[in-house]
Amino acid sequence: GVERVGRHDHFFELGGHSLLAVQLSSRLSRAVGVELPLSTLFANPVLSDLAASIVEVLSRSGTQDLPAIAAVSRDEPLVLSFAQQRLWFLAQLDEGSTNYHIPLALRLRGELDRSAWQRSLDRLFARHEALRSVFVAPEGKPWVEVLPPDAGLPMVEHDLRDRPDAEAALLDLCHEEARTPFDLARGPLIRGRLIRMPAEEHVFLLTQHHIVSDGWSMGVLVRELRQLYRAFEAGQDDPLPPLAIQYPDYAAWQRQWLSGERLQKQAQYWRDTLSGAPARLVLPTDHARPAQQSFAGASVPIVIDADLTRGLKRLSRQHGTTLFMTVLAAWAAVLSRLSGQDDLVIGVPSANRGRREIEELIGFFVNTLALRLDLSGEPSVSQLLEQTRRTALAAQEHQDLPFEQVVEIVQPPRALDHTPLFQVMLAWQNNAVGSFDLAGLSVEAAGEGYDQVKVDLELSLGECGEVIAGTFGYASALFDEATIERQRGYLLALLRAMVADAGQPVGRIELLPAAERAYLLEELNR
Repeated sequence: GVERVGRHDHFFELGGHSLLAVQLSSRLSRAVGVELPLSTLFANPVLSDLAASIVEVLSRSGTQDLPAIAAVSRDEPLVLSFAQQRLWFLAQLDEGSTNYHIPLALRLRGELDRSAWQRSLDRLFARHEALRSVFVAPEGKPWVEVLPPDAGLPMVEHDLRDRPDAEAALLDLCHEEARTPFDLARGPLIRGRLIRMPAEEHVFLLTQHHIVSDGWSMGVLVRELRQLYRAFEAGQDDPLPPLAIQYPDYAAWQRQWLSGERLQKQAQYWRDTLSGAPARLVLPTDHARPAQQSFAGASVPIVIDADLTRGLKRLSRQHGTTLFMTVLAAWAAVLSRLSGQDDLVIGVPSANRGRREIEELIGFFVNTLALRLDLSGEPSVSQLLEQTRRTALAAQEHQDLPFEQVVEIVQPPRALDHTPLFQVMLAWQNNAVGSFDLAGLSVEAAGEGYDQVKVDLELSLGECGEVIAGTFGYASALFDEATIERQRGYLLALLRAMVADAGQPVGRIELLPAAERAYLLEELNR
């Protein structure tokens, strides 16, 4: 989105971040025929330096032919990707579960052309094989079958225009939609509801099963829905270019590509990195941990103001980190203080869209990386940033190995009351589904946020204009809201202190506000 890029421009100063770095590195690799590790870009963020380092690699090893993702025959049974296999297995363990639903709720104000809307949804359904995939297991081993393209996306319509209690009825419908499970073997694994409200207003609910979609896919879906609706509403044809490959082609490629030496190398990295890691992060909770993990959750909003965001950008530039890495370092430090552990593992979702061919596909690509951070030996702010940068880069360079295989390799102790390897996550949103306007309609997100979490704590953040904003999700079986609000305060205090002085030891930064400190030391002592 930048007008022009000059040879002296700095990737991160132009707005580059980790996800763009992965995409750039993948596209460069294809264009110049050389495997470029991410660390090369981070070490040479200025364009001319990056070019020089590529020339150096080429002169050493020459060009390589990087295998493309090719279409596979549809006459043979289609395989699941590794991530799909994990979700299929979890679905067998807990039939009727709705933990892996991806909801989207849009409020449409103005005149909606309902037939163009339905036609747009049907076209999306026909266009993406992932959305038409169902998972059958005739002999206990799952295979993918693809529903016919003309099957149409199922949509139920409700009319609440004459109801005095329309908003309450809408809430009931939203809850009913969220709690209706999918049948993985019959499908379809995407469905819609269009609810007519008073005063020229509609609410559109779209639910997908995570096994066929992810956060990035939501961006693709909303963008294509907008293009299709605009065209159909104006009486034009489908404007979208055909897709060269589909998700089942990627799944087949993934199994072939991630084998042999490449598989060994990635497996060895995770085995070495996570060997001896603590099985769990022991945080002080408000309630005893239930014997079986509860997915009930709530969230509090978090905003890092414009002034602090500018300071964090400056700090990140000085230390060669992205904003995500800087916030990760800060949160690791807070968690270390809360738990008394200096060795901890944080889960980080990675879009896993490094390859150009899959950028426009809807499907389940996202992978989770287990980042292990070591806060022993009283590191300073700048030492912790350097270590976090190395850790995050190495993990991203080994991000092809699916999380489920990492768990099998590391073999952490398993228990039903917590997730393996990590119980806290930091998600950095670079693929926000923005607002989109349609002919004669204003569209905005509707819905009250989520009431389910996959882990004990999940910090979800992203850049919104001048600030960093997001939510602090928590398992409500473990924590009270007031505790999470205090933790949010600790994180903001730590970030401010990091910006103020990068030379100070992280472990000595004061996290408690004066009132809480006085309460703990004086009132409770009395």
